[in-house]
Amino acid sequence: MSIANPTTSPVETNASVETMPMAKALNAGLRKAMNDDPKVLLMGEDIGPLGGVFRITEGLLAEFGKRRVMDTPLAESGIIGTAIGLAMGGYRPVVEIQFDGFIFPGFDQITTQLAKMTNRHEGQVTMPLVIRVPYGGHIGAVEHHQESPEAYFAHTPGLRVVSPSTPHDAYWMIQEAIASNDPVMFFEPKGRYWPKGEVNLAANTAPLHSSRVVRAGTEVTLVGHGAMLTVLLNAAELAAEEGTSVEVIDLRSLSPIDYDPIVASVQKTGRLVVAAEAQSFASISSEIAATITERAFYSLEAPVLRVAGFDTPFPPAKLEDIFLPDVDRVLEAVDRAMAY
Repeated sequence: MSIANPTTSPVETNASVETMPMAKALNAGLRKAMNDDPKVLLMGEDIGPLGGVFRITEGLLAEFGKRRVMDTPLAESGIIGTAIGLAMGGYRPVVEIQFDGFIFPGFDQITTQLAKMTNRHEGQVTMPLVIRVPYGGHIGAVEHHQESPEAYFAHTPGLRVVSPSTPHDAYWMIQEAIASNDPVMFFEPKGRYWPKGEVNLAANTAPLHSSRVVRAGTEVTLVGHGAMLTVLLNAAELAAEEGTSVEVIDLRSLSPIDYDPIVASVQKTGRLVVAAEAQSFASISSEIAATITERAFYSLEAPVLRVAGFDTPFPPAKLEDIFLPDVDRVLEAVDRAMAY
């Protein structure tokens, strides 16, 4: 079986196109944003000389100095609180949370202060703050290092929530997030940090808060984000070998969600499967299932189905492959949808 790989958004072949992993694309995007605006600052644990656990900020301290690339104490609430003050003072801080499960000590600062600040001041105060969160599985790590907490933040009014799945999107979306005057939760699928893909350094291909059809099909629509996109594309390829035409949509933005391409696809295919690594209860997947049922009910030939992580804490590394949705579980959902 050939392995489908969402390595890039549609780009033209020219001298501006480079092949790189998502980790390097994020590094390049941060560098570009810092060169373009001296008010952009980076903050986080071990992001200076070490370059971060995943080396996303590697080399930036040497290039921009310790006043713009700041190693912080191991205190997420303090990091985010300081960044809120900097944003209020006219800076554009970019905070790195070292691992997804470490974000909860800063949860109060994010949901009680950051998300509400602009509304509290009736629009007089903007919050141009980006919080980078490596999230999800596929790295064989221990507890608190492989979680998918994006639904907590998508549920919170006042926050924008996005997640790239390709190096090209990572390069452009991090710059768009930094340019936003609203706070952006930037979820980076760490299982996608190392596979390489094409990045067009000269041309963006999609707005920050847009979903995109990445594979055309006519019988079933698959929707996902982050590292799940690889699983969906592989499932679509196998389904095609069995005679089922599957369309795949990359969400990219989790709040707000761009529903129009999803609705249009479901109106064509009549079937929808939503897949995510996160648990299914009260999730992004739940919201999509409910909204599509409301907006495209008469187009549905089958119930909207969900494929997700189990409703348990993320398990030890040796059980990761059982917990995370895989191609077989996606194909089983496709078969159930087609059986209606």
